[in-house]
Amino acid sequence: MSEPVKLQNRLKAEFAEAPRRSARVRSRVETAPAVPDIDVAPPAPENHATLRSAIAGVGLLMAALVLATGMAAGFYIAALGLGLAGIAGAAFLFRSARPVAETADDRSWERSETSEILSAIHDVLGDIVVMRTLDGRILKANAVLGDLTGIADAEGKTCEMLGLTFRSQGTAHRYDVDVSGPAGKRIYSWHDVTVRNPASGDLVVHSIARDVTEERRAEGERERARQRAEEASAAKSRLLATVSHEIRTPLSGILGMSHLIGQTRLTAEQKNYLAGMRQSGHALVQLVDDLLDFSIIEAGRFQLRPSEEPVRPMLESVVEMLSPRAHEKGIEIGSFVAPDVPGLLLYDAPRLRQVLYNVVGNAVKFTHTGGVSLETTLDRGAVVIRVTDTGPGMNAEEQARIFEEFEQTGSAAQRSGGTGLGLAISARILREAGGALTLESAPGKGSTFTIRMPVEMQRLPTAGTGRKGVLKGSRVFLLAPDGPASRALVRTVDSLGGACHLATSIEEALDLLQLLSGRKAELTDIIVDNRLAGVFRRELADIAFLRDSRARRVYLVNPEERGGRAIGNGEGYDSWLIRPLRERSLVEVLRGRMKGIEVRDAINDNRPILKDLPQAAPEPDAKPIPAPSTGARILLAEDDPVNAMLVRSVLERAGHTVRHVPDYPALVSALAGATEAGPFVADLLLTDLGMPGGDGKDMIARIVQRDYGNARLPVIVLTADSRPALKGELLAIGADAVLAKPADPAALLAEIARLAHRVAG
Repeated sequence: MSEPVKLQNRLKAEFAEAPRRSARVRSRVETAPAVPDIDVAPPAPENHATLRSAIAGVGLLMAALVLATGMAAGFYIAALGLGLAGIAGAAFLFRSARPVAETADDRSWERSETSEILSAIHDVLGDIVVMRTLDGRILKANAVLGDLTGIADAEGKTCEMLGLTFRSQGTAHRYDVDVSGPAGKRIYSWHDVTVRNPASGDLVVHSIARDVTEERRAEGERERARQRAEEASAAKSRLLATVSHEIRTPLSGILGMSHLIGQTRLTAEQKNYLAGMRQSGHALVQLVDDLLDFSIIEAGRFQLRPSEEPVRPMLESVVEMLSPRAHEKGIEIGSFVAPDVPGLLLYDAPRLRQVLYNVVGNAVKFTHTGGVSLETTLDRGAVVIRVTDTGPGMNAEEQARIFEEFEQTGSAAQRSGGTGLGLAISARILREAGGALTLESAPGKGSTFTIRMPVEMQRLPTAGTGRKGVLKGSRVFLLAPDGPASRALVRTVDSLGGACHLATSIEEALDLLQLLSGRKAELTDIIVDNRLAGVFRRELADIAFLRDSRARRVYLVNPEERGGRAIGNGEGYDSWLIRPLRERSLVEVLRGRMKGIEVRDAINDNRPILKDLPQAAPEPDAKPIPAPSTGARILLAEDDPVNAMLVRSVLERAGHTVRHVPDYPALVSALAGATEAGPFVADLLLTDLGMPGGDGKDMIARIVQRDYGNARLPVIVLTADSRPALKGELLAIGADAVLAKPADPAALLAEIARLAHRVAG
């Protein structure tokens, strides 16, 4: 017969015998004659010993049976619980059977035997059980400690003498203990409890330790795996930063030279080729930025940098940058900003611009008819931008994966136009900011992406209130095809206090004009879309209501269609507007303050051309723009000859004097006033970060501290490394401005003007 079967049979016999033994003990107690509570000897201990043996045997045999048969951990624990229950039951019966006059000292035998049973259970589990004095001397230890250390008699020794090494786990009285012995090195989780010894009355330390070797090894493997992943992520970030620098340097030359070519006399065909080259260059810049952002977010080093920035110009610049792409496809793009949205908000403008560019660009990419519309509102401390398109829409499966990395929807041709990172990065950026990017879509019904970014407005309690009535008294008749641009124009005029009446066809126009004539309404402005200008001239211009009206006539045109002349001139138009509209331009035209058509360049973000003497003050929430400075002496440090030629050309065209040095040693000499071309005293330093002959950050810090005998002068750093952390480091060591390559010429000149203005002041 096998050992498990023998143990099982013995267990059954013990269970069968236990009730009978308990009954005999109870019968003896009940039939015993009543005796006084004094001078009575305790019952014979043999009956108690029998019962204790039976119940203790139940628990121990159950545990042994489970261990022998290899049962699951749940049954193992249950067996231990049954054994402990047997111990508790035995203790209860012993107390019932003993006389009332029993004292604490008389129960010492009970505590001793209970302790032995518990020690036996810990022996079965392989736990270390130790009792020590407060100075660390071992009073008693179970056999497990001796087996592990190879030292049978541990009494009187300390744990250190046995070779135990303690490591604190950050929690009081808990340690990880290394135990070395014949079986090798093991790790135990050690718990100390200080109690009073009932026998001696002294304070002693009871310790129980459980083997956690495998758990600690697994934790170590996980920690090493985490460190390897962090090292790999850091290496990836360094690689991307290096690649970014190497790509941006020649790309800066390409885009800069294309900018200079665009300022020369070109044919229409050459302008189209140049526009395509610049669009491809900026797409490559966006791809590099997406890859860097993805790496930064994955490494957990993403940071938001909020600042007080205008909202509407940022929204309008994104729409303008994407409008040529939309107009090429024959679709429209329009934007409406609710009047309660302040002009200035505290938020991370570059990050929101990046999200907008990705989301709106994605909508334009997949929309082939109709158009894309933006609606910006304020909701519970957050800017909410809804981007709605009339594209093909998405099914549930596509919506579930659209925000995942490297995932794209649409046809194979559409998927080949990107990496699938834009929306994933946008969603991660908004989550980091405490906002969200959500999607509502259905096949054949288009899509709506909702951008929600928290902002702060507590320092602007009355911001935005002045816009609600800025067009009060304006009554506008608009003739334009139905679409996002015309609907945005109507909503903007109405929300700013005016009234705009839209007609999308000649039939609607005739009915609307008849209605307005019957009401004897007086129009202040007539806006005609260039696509319906011929219909207006043939069918509507001679109607008495319009012919006799003193309303201004405004011509609305796409920037691609106006060319280099004032379209509509000679046809009775007083001023012009360009789609997509800037709100400020619309207000200035409807107030009669705009001189003519505005110069529109989405990349340079030029502002409207106003009359020489405006009749009203600028918006209260608009930031003052420093007047451009001319005649500054600029020391240019750039090792790439193409970029040096580009920047020098831009600066000299703006009226500055430039002296170029190709490396850091030449820069040090120039700061002392000596260059190859003779003495030169600079008003401003414009330097690349990575040049031969020194460390960029160290050189800038020493220049700021005047270690080369130079005077204090503003420092602008041009770098192809666009990481926000690097920009923060450069500003911290004393740089006045940091611009990422390829530097936008307008932004570069604006920084020079700002710093020159500060030095002059």
